[in-house]
Amino acid sequence: MSSLEKYEILFDIYSRIKTKRQYLAEVLCIESAKPIKYALDEVDRAAQTFLIAAEECKRLPKEYMSLDWTSNGKNKEGLVKYFPIGLVAGISSFNFPLNLAVHKIAPAIAAGCPIILKPASSTPLSTLELAKIINETKLPKGGLSILPMDRKTGNLLVTDERINLLSFTGSPEVGWEMKKQCGKKKIVLELGGNAGVIITPSANLEDALQKCLVGAFAYSGQICIHAQRFYVHESVFEKFKGAMVQKAKDMEIGNPLKQDTEISDMIDETNAERVEKWIQEAMALGATLLCGGTRTGKFVEPTILTGTTEKMKVNSEEVLVR
Repeated sequence: MSSLEKYEILFDIYSRIKTKRQYLAEVLCIESAKPIKYALDEVDRAAQTFLIAAEECKRLPKEYMSLDWTSNGKNKEGLVKYFPIGLVAGISSFNFPLNLAVHKIAPAIAAGCPIILKPASSTPLSTLELAKIINETKLPKGGLSILPMDRKTGNLLVTDERINLLSFTGSPEVGWEMKKQCGKKKIVLELGGNAGVIITPSANLEDALQKCLVGAFAYSGQICIHAQRFYVHESVFEKFKGAMVQKAKDMEIGNPLKQDTEISDMIDETNAERVEKWIQEAMALGATLLCGGTRTGKFVEPTILTGTTEKMKVNSEEVLVR
C-alpha cells in the first residue's frame, strides 16, 4: 500500500471510532468493569493513536548521507530506506483491552505489516468490536486477524518462526519467558512495574493528594504504572495521611456504567482473593491498616496501609493481575 492509502485507512478507522465512542466505552465497562469515565478516556486514546499513526504515514523515515568521506565515495550519496518487517504478532493485556490492542495494530498498519493479535482471554469483546470497525475500511483482507485464545494456545505466536516480530504487553514473568522462547524474531516488551511516589515538604499537598488518589485507585489499581508505594516526608506525613484516607473513603463505588463511579470490581475473583491475601499478609507482618482491606466477591475496597516493608508483597511486588 502507498503512504496515502495507509493514511486514508487509518484516518477512516479514527473517524469510525469517534462515531462509536459511547458504544465502545460501554463494551469496555461490561467486559472489564472499568468505570465509564475511564472507559471513555480509553476510547479517546485509541482514536488518537490511529490519528497519530495516520499522520506518521506522511513522514516514514528515509535518510540521505554523503559518502565523500572515502576516495571512492566522491560525489556520491547513500540512501537508508526502511521496509516493513513482515508478519507481526501482538499479545495484549486485559486492563486496557482496546487501547493496548490499538498500540500494536495502528503502527503495524502504518508500517505496512500484517498483524495477528491475541486479546486477553478475559477481555476480547472490545478488540473484536474494533475488528468489525476496521473490516469496514479498505484495509486488505488478512491485514488484521484477531484470535481470541487461551495462554497456552497463544504461545504459538511466540514460537512460530513465520512471525517476524512479537509485541507483548503483560507481566514481567511472562514477558521475559517469551523472550527466551521467541527464537530469532524481534520482540517488543511492555511490562509491569511497582511505582513509587515521593512527597516532599514543599509539595502542593492538595494537588498531590488528587493525583495520588487517581494514580493509586483508578480502575481499582489495575494499571501497570499505578502508584503503589508512597514515601512522604515526616513534616507533612500526618496531614497527607489523614487527607488521603478520607479521600479514599469518599470515593464513589458501584456500577461502572454510572458516570460518577470511581471504583468497581477487579477483573476476576481469583485476583481479588490474591490482593486480599497480600493485605492480610502485610498486617500479619506488622503493617497498619488505615482504611479498606475488605473483599466482597471481585470487589476490594480502596485500601491504604502504613508501615510496610520490602518483606511484604504489597510493598515489593506489583499488585496488578498475575
